[in-house]
Amino acid sequence: MLILSLILFILSNSLTLRQDKSILYSRATITVLVIAALISYDNLNFLFLNKGIGIFGGLFHATAITSVFQIFILVISATILLLTSFYPRKVWLKEYSSIDSILFTKLVYYQTVIVNKMGEQYKIIEYSLIILFIVTGSIFLVSTSDLVSIFLAIELQSYGLYLLSTIYRDSEPATSGGLMYFLLGGLSSCFILLSTALLYANTGTTNLDSLYIITSIHKINWNEYSNVNGLGLENLSSLLYWYEAYYIDISLLFMSVGFLFKVSAAPFHFWSPDVYDAIPTVVTTFVAIIAKISIFIFLLELVHYTSKSFFDQQFSWTMSLLISSLLSLLVGTIAGLTQTRIKRLYAFSTISHVGFILLGLSIHTVESTQAFMFYLLQYSISNLNAFVLIIAIGYSLYCYVYNVQSTDLLEKKDKNKLIDSDNSPIQLIDQLKGYYYINPALSLSLAITLFSFAGIPPLIGFFGKQMILSAAIDNGYIFMSLIAILTSVISAVYYLAIIKQIFFEKPDYELNNELSDYKANCLITEKNIILKNKNIKIDNIVLSSSLSLTISIITLIIALFILIPESLLNLTSILSLIFFNI
Repeated sequence: MLILSLILFILSNSLTLRQDKSILYSRATITVLVIAALISYDNLNFLFLNKGIGIFGGLFHATAITSVFQIFILVISATILLLTSFYPRKVWLKEYSSIDSILFTKLVYYQTVIVNKMGEQYKIIEYSLIILFIVTGSIFLVSTSDLVSIFLAIELQSYGLYLLSTIYRDSEPATSGGLMYFLLGGLSSCFILLSTALLYANTGTTNLDSLYIITSIHKINWNEYSNVNGLGLENLSSLLYWYEAYYIDISLLFMSVGFLFKVSAAPFHFWSPDVYDAIPTVVTTFVAIIAKISIFIFLLELVHYTSKSFFDQQFSWTMSLLISSLLSLLVGTIAGLTQTRIKRLYAFSTISHVGFILLGLSIHTVESTQAFMFYLLQYSISNLNAFVLIIAIGYSLYCYVYNVQSTDLLEKKDKNKLIDSDNSPIQLIDQLKGYYYINPALSLSLAITLFSFAGIPPLIGFFGKQMILSAAIDNGYIFMSLIAILTSVISAVYYLAIIKQIFFEKPDYELNNELSDYKANCLITEKNIILKNKNIKIDNIVLSSSLSLTISIITLIIALFILIPESLLNLTSILSLIFFNI
């Protein structure tokens, strides 16, 4: 479905000359992603019963876990595309908001600037096509079962992300951020390619199943085994004199470095704050979420089949994940305390949460695998809501300007001249000051999301952290648990600082004088017959239904998870039991 859609999109892009068709491409892409998700959902019963199958000659495999997370990637991508599938603001008239009026009457409004029909995100017809490439790469990476398909999938995903970061051609920060992302992403790909070459040189195969078999038997002491009478294995030890067990581990260590670069885990995190802050917020939403889901699910299987037991004292490549988890927790928490820009703060928050995800990944038990999958699901949802809220807040402040009396003149001048403010209206944490007095609903939704990041009960983020810490303590990772608890408490400081500014400080905004007496005309029509000419005011310009519904649904999932926890917890529990063949 995805590949067929890519071909059709390429053809349609080459034939069209109208840039304003971008919004229709986004809607078509959402339809494609929803249909692909339904196809994956239709396969779930078969995969749950048969524990998975290999396809395309062993290049890929389909299991219950890969299918569930493919559906998740497709749904999250479709949700992000809603940001460019509908205009952010609309005209709302209470007397024409009944079901009858919506179905049988039409409102014609010509002031396109206020509704933001001229936004740059609606002029880029390649946007949906590139997102389809990225999603295709992510789907392949989740299901990959060969070293060759690993590299092809990660590059298909990464190249799309590089292009997406620089797609706003007239934005200097986006171009520089995308270039930085490209250069450092290329470096990480070199590590993955080097590890692929080493694994092939050491094992003679590119198939991961063969690699897993070699890994599981390489601890056999062939010198002792060859002394067994009658087996004819006397020469086997001489054939393996050049081979050491840690060769595969060193190769996988290089691969882990490449993937830790991609997910911005410490100490390979330094690119993410700059890139997140430089590129437009709509693009940051996609870059910050989708790339991590596919890589972590791939690493889950790699860890499962190649890691050693906790009591094995020999070197294991999974120790690098534990060290990276420790550094991510510390760096993401401490560096986040000094941030004044909202997307840089989100970047360090992501690094801190990646530390929790890596901790659950490196423990590798049934309980920790369930906690890992649950944490990945809930954090992706919360992170999506956080970015959508920042975008919605920027759209809602269209009618406001900074108040000279309440703000220093130089500060007002700086805020009004933020670089690339058209594509990222909210850049500074100070811009959220007193926002509760402008839009209480969005303020409350952002507060719930930030409390979930901090792990405040009874929100969904609390249960994610609790499951990770429980698995860590049960398996003897006491020091890591203490660090995780400490950093979680410290990170709450910068989340609470944002909430303090939103709810407990006076706003720096006032209604634009030019719009205070704003009046415009719109036509109410039925079957192309004009019924009435209606005057509208600035209060009638509100956020679109796509934004408000998306935020409402995700916020309710975060806040009310405690009332219906069974479905998600049972899903992750069943997946982890199937994964361990229990």
